[in-house]
Amino acid sequence: MPLVPRPSHCAPGIARATASVRPFMKPRSCRSAQGWRHLARLAYLALALGVQPLQTAASDSTEFQPAQSEPAAQPAQGQAEGELAGPSAGQTEAAATHAAPPADATTWWSLRPIQKPPLPAVARSDWPRHAIDHFVLAGLEAQGWQPAPDQQPQRLLRRLYFDLWGLPPTPEQVEDFLRNPSTEAYELLVDRLLADHRYGERWARYWLDIVRFAETNGYERDAPKPFAWKYRDWVIRAFNEDMPYDRFVLEQLAGDELPDAAPHTLAATGFLRVGTFDDEPNDPLQYRYEQLDDLMHATGTAFLALTLKCARCHDHKFDPIPQQDYYALLNCFVPGKPADTENVLAFTDQGPEPPTVRLLKSGDPRREEHVVPPAFLSLLPSVLRTIQPPPPGASTTTYRTQLARWIADPRNPLTARVIVNRVWQHHFGQAICRTPDNFGVMGSEPTHPELLNWLAADFMEHGWQIKRLHRAILLSRTYSMDSLHPREAELVEHDPENTRLWRMNRRRLEAEALRDAMLAASGQLSSRLGGPSFYPPLPAEALEGLSRKGAAWGTSPPEEWGRRSIYIFSQRSLPVPLLTAFDFPDTTQPCCQRNVSLVAQQALALLNNEFVVEQSRLLARRLRAERPVSLPAQLDLAWRLTLSRAPAPEELHAALAHVDAQCQRFLQALPPDAPVQELALASLCQVLFNTNEFIFVD
Repeated sequence: MPLVPRPSHCAPGIARATASVRPFMKPRSCRSAQGWRHLARLAYLALALGVQPLQTAASDSTEFQPAQSEPAAQPAQGQAEGELAGPSAGQTEAAATHAAPPADATTWWSLRPIQKPPLPAVARSDWPRHAIDHFVLAGLEAQGWQPAPDQQPQRLLRRLYFDLWGLPPTPEQVEDFLRNPSTEAYELLVDRLLADHRYGERWARYWLDIVRFAETNGYERDAPKPFAWKYRDWVIRAFNEDMPYDRFVLEQLAGDELPDAAPHTLAATGFLRVGTFDDEPNDPLQYRYEQLDDLMHATGTAFLALTLKCARCHDHKFDPIPQQDYYALLNCFVPGKPADTENVLAFTDQGPEPPTVRLLKSGDPRREEHVVPPAFLSLLPSVLRTIQPPPPGASTTTYRTQLARWIADPRNPLTARVIVNRVWQHHFGQAICRTPDNFGVMGSEPTHPELLNWLAADFMEHGWQIKRLHRAILLSRTYSMDSLHPREAELVEHDPENTRLWRMNRRRLEAEALRDAMLAASGQLSSRLGGPSFYPPLPAEALEGLSRKGAAWGTSPPEEWGRRSIYIFSQRSLPVPLLTAFDFPDTTQPCCQRNVSLVAQQALALLNNEFVVEQSRLLARRLRAERPVSLPAQLDLAWRLTLSRAPAPEELHAALAHVDAQCQRFLQALPPDAPVQELALASLCQVLFNTNEFIFVD
């Protein structure tokens, strides 16, 4: 049954409700993206919910007359009858609550030049340790609030290790720090963690999310991308070597065009190759522009936090990005092709000849209009727009090099703000601008705009060094706050999302950190750095949904299974079930902020997943091997390996009772030669893996 009634029954109502949403849609958008069909459904939703139309000047002047010859219930091509293709409920709510875009969107906060503000004065002058603290405390004092007390040293240490390494501290590392938890010792520890290769393995994963990294093409065949792992290893190395961020941008967009081009800079251009790829498109011309749009989308999202793809078919509806600008910038990617280089997934130009790019009406490659010369976006008048022709003797157009330099120009107000915002996000669980993928008008405004400006300006002043930015954040008093506040109940009423940072956010471990923490506790974690990806064993039922079944997933020797999760082969059609249970992202699109869900399936995975069960057994064996004499000593070590602390007396008592009860059950149910003590201890280890304290960082 169609979900949208016929026009004869609802056309007058649609005309009324349309007036409330019409200001958000431009006619060209409606023609190019089935906008009228979406608008009709949005209007119908408004009627169904009893929403009264807004009385605006726009509604008075834009009365919508539905075409009687095109019934609203008629499904579009490729759409099943009854399919509701319009906006979601969230989008409907957004249409009713979002303020209209500013008349001049170039005045939007993210497009204003970055100016380093002075530090605000604070009453509690003994609290700040860093400039960051001045901005945070000033905001709290303006509300009459005080920050949470400092976190306990043991919990702060665990927070720090997971933030920088994605791993828990060892019992020895905890003991060393607790013997001297001074500010000076903490600073030395931060430097030591940043200098270790495990830092790069942790922080590269965030960037791989943004660039939609995977090692297969996607689509039905989902063929492998040979040597895609070299791009992943390049990202890890770039973080470990503290490559300046402006150089980080340059090598990914134009590593093949550099005067000092080398195999590793070619590997960096894998950024332009790791997206999806259809090796048998039905319409090659149309798909060519789909590929180019994917590059535009990935570049705009990763480096600028702009939704460039919204200007492909028409002028951007909210941000000052005309369709002309989209095709002007597209010149940078049109000459590109896969590089004919062995043993590396790379990208280069077909030659130095500048391309001829035409504006496509409604984004249709068969409706070409005028030629669009190369240029950068006009929304940044402070940065030069001109793209120069290739110099004599060049082997490429050099357009991508110019694009990278335009992105990393200190006058570009977006780039530094975007990366600083993302680094902050992964330390605090929420970014300063809470839409890290969209700094445009439909994104959020920053909770601490002056702090974001100060960090961005300071970041550029000191050579775009990300490790220095980490150090500033980690040494701040703000970062060291407890995740509980003495006035928690009161402050939650006023600021339930902790936007003012009156305490630290409690955070659930990401999928990879959770898996790696289990490996670290069981003693199975491999320290091998880089190289080809490995295939962990998967349950048979996970392979049943594949078109090629078991042949689609490779095998690796058991000694590979303990490698860090960043080295797991990333197959678009078959993500690892344990990782997906904990919100591993969709690799077909850039992901700047993962979902953080708390659902029953996660508890079931931790209770039944074969990997978790095996790591519990291996942890039990480790405990018995390292503390062979005493069960209480084994339990004490179990707590230290999983929760980074000693058990409380009541916890130890309950654990002893649990192990004893399990031994009695196993003695009755299992053969006489069964390793009853080990199995009982393993069940206790699995309980620890299921605790909130293991899964969350305070």
